[in-house]
Amino acid sequence: MRHMPIKLRGLTKTLLLFSLFASLAGCGGAEATASGSAPTPVSGHEVSETVSESAPSESAGEIDIADIPEYSGSPYVEVSGNVPSFTDADLSSPAETYTPLDSLGRCGSAMAIVSLETMPTEERGSIGMVKPSGWHTVRYDDLIADRYLYNRCHLIGYQLTGENANERNLITGTRHLNVEGMLPFENEVADYVESTGNRVLYRVTPVFAGDELVARGVQMEAQSVEDGGAGVSFNVFCHNVQPGIEIDYGTGESRRSQTAVDAGGSDSDVHSEGTAYILNIDSGKFHLPDCPSVGKMADHNKRDIACAYDEMIANGYSPCGNCRPMIGAVHERERSRPETD
Repeated sequence: MRHMPIKLRGLTKTLLLFSLFASLAGCGGAEATASGSAPTPVSGHEVSETVSESAPSESAGEIDIADIPEYSGSPYVEVSGNVPSFTDADLSSPAETYTPLDSLGRCGSAMAIVSLETMPTEERGSIGMVKPSGWHTVRYDDLIADRYLYNRCHLIGYQLTGENANERNLITGTRHLNVEGMLPFENEVADYVESTGNRVLYRVTPVFAGDELVARGVQMEAQSVEDGGAGVSFNVFCHNVQPGIEIDYGTGESRRSQTAVDAGGSDSDVHSEGTAYILNIDSGKFHLPDCPSVGKMADHNKRDIACAYDEMIANGYSPCGNCRPMIGAVHERERSRPETD
């Protein structure tokens, strides 16, 4: 089912504003749910210090972390029925807006009208000099495929606007957030723009709890413009988590889960009783041994696990949607309904 299109009043007048795409800008967030102050525009890809009077209005659909279900295996959950909360005013905003860092050094909302013109034409540059709020360089070689817990996560992905070391567009995010949560939605937008030449309203808002330095996740909204959302339309919250790792969101410190399955450890590190599973340490999903997906895994991502289904879920891992390990779990405990993918 397609979502309600944006109501475009004065469309002809609005479209004239896109001749000004060389002038780019940044968008604000709400206190206690999303960090940030008044939006500041950017010129090209350089951050300006001048506040834009034409900055997008605050999203009516910004969320509070208290309203988001706890992580239960899926990298994201739908928000507000998966319907984005853009307004007519957002369509007449600058092509890019990035909220100034708040007093704790945290990012706020970032918004773009993604088009072929905003997409990068040069090779991606270095971003290693940026240290987002809550940043720590920490490795878990046996639990994470590329070892490092944190990525410098672009709010608006590089492939959409070509932003490199823009501190207002980079947060401390787990590899799971970056790859499993955000990337599929970024790819959806990029693929649509490249295949149609149309534009997409796109907003990403980091969601913090109180004064915590690491976001609990990000709200991602998108809606295609020319077709009123028929091509792209979503409103989701992606969890900033990493299976098997406990994160102190106040500081960014981390540790293995108390009962974490040590994917690279000895038998003493996992439960000796339970069901046999195959764990993909790259995706964080676990499979039954005869699942067809197991044969497609790279050997370095594959781990044999003997563990109770409930404990796998408690450790932050998610069941494969094809082989449905939940079916085997009925031998561990009774269930009245099947697991939801």
